Parts: sequence; structure tokens; C-alpha cells
Amino acid sequence: MTTTPIRPAQAGDVAAITALLTDAVAKDPMGAWLVPDPAERRHVFHRLLAMEIDHAIEWGNVDVTLDMTAVAVWHHHPRPPTAPLFDYHLYTSAGPALPRFQRLHTLIRRYRTAAPHHWLAWLHVTPNTRQQGTGQALLEQHHQRVDQHGYPIDTIATNTPTRDYLTKHGYRAGTPLRTRPHLWPLHRAGRPVPPTTAGS
Repeated sequence: MTTTPIRPAQAGDVAAITALLTDAVAKDPMGAWLVPDPAERRHVFHRLLAMEIDHAIEWGNVDVTLDMTAVAVWHHHPRPPTAPLFDYHLYTSAGPALPRFQRLHTLIRRYRTAAPHHWLAWLHVTPNTRQQGTGQALLEQHHQRVDQHGYPIDTIATNTPTRDYLTKHGYRAGTPLRTRPHLWPLHRAGRPVPPTTAGS
């Protein structure tokens, strides 16, 4: 089993990451529910993802493989002062799909804690590069970051394979949210690294 090296994403990577995730969400059941028309779905998510990735690179963490076949996008909460701009961007970019996005966001807000935490927004590995440990490496790299501060991680899985994959890596699945298709909230408890003792 081999893993492609991972690096932090830069501003110049936004277009490539946006294209990668747009391809992924175009085939996702939740993406299809949010924007039923396939062509419009790509346009809407491309606009939304471009801003989200740019925002996450500046205010959160985005990790990519050197060959750009896998990405993990993490947001930090509480959200930074630029968050209202993202809400406005959703309002202007979602078009007729806006009510479904708003319903989804309302459900997710009810589930999430107001305490400081990190949010796994996207974890994607292209199908032809899976089963090589890349997804696990992306998770472990960020887990090491958050464990330095003891932050928990929350996320939502849009399908059972993703839910089951994350539960194998320390996430606990909750009761599915009442949506169609189902969404599974998952939580990874904070695991603060104990302070080192002087002289040890």
C-alpha cells in the first residue's frame, strides 16, 4: 500500500480543487437532491465551491495530494468574520435551489455544537486512486493538528460507505438527519495531547 505525499493547498490550487469536488458532488445523492438538474448542479456547486475552498485555505485547513487526486477541507469554528460574505454568496449563487440549501443548513446547525471545533467539509479521493491509504493519511494529518488543542471534529456523511469509513477512523455516527437522502452526523471527540513533564 502506497500513499501519495500530502501538502497544504495554496491559493493557486483553488481552481483545481473546485473542479475535483464539483465532479464528486455531481454524482452525490445529496448534490442531486439539492440541485436536481445535472447541468445546473455543476454550475451551482462550481460557484459555491470556488468561494468555499478559497475561504478554507485562508481561514481553515485544506490538504491535497501532490498529484491533486485527493483533498480534505476543514473549517474552524466559531466561524471567522468573513462568514456573512459566504452566506450572501450562497443566496446569490444557489438560484432556485436556495430553499433546499437553507433547509439543509438549518438541519445541520441544529446538530452542531456552538463550542470550538473543526468541521470536515470534504474528504474526496478519486475512484482510480482509492485503496492506497490516501484518505486515511489525510485524516490522520489533521487529527494530529486538532489533538494538539483538544478540539473535537464534526462532519456529515451523505452515503453509507463514507459513514462506515469514518467510523473506522474514530468517528461516532449519530442518528440520521431527517432528510431524503439520509445524512449521518458524525463526531470525533477531542483528544488533547497530555503536556510533557519537564525533564522527561
